[in-house]
Amino acid sequence: MDNLTFNELPEAVSQLSRKLDNIERLLTYRSSEPQTKPDELLTVQDAAKFLSLSVPTIYGLIHKKELPVMKRSKRCYFSKQDLLAYLKEGKVKTTSEIEAEARQYLKGKSL
Repeated sequence: MDNLTFNELPEAVSQLSRKLDNIERLLTYRSSEPQTKPDELLTVQDAAKFLSLSVPTIYGLIHKKELPVMKRSKRCYFSKQDLLAYLKEGKVKTTSEIEAEARQYLKGKSL
């Protein structure tokens, strides 16, 4: 688009307008997409606070290999998502959930 003549100017402006509309559409689309937040890493102290446990208890769970942990040199790090999954694993099922699972199991069994 270098050295445009006066007669070429309306076409150049319409091309620029279309490109600008496309850019605006893309930006609007991207801003409406849910933004994935990177996983937050926690230290032992942060994990203890997050789980409402003491720091020695955290170290005990690490030693027993009950907590998902990442180690770098002598430092321990925890993924907040992994800790949430750890907490959800300990969820106690209600009686109705257990009964529903039992019915589903018995449906699959052919007697």
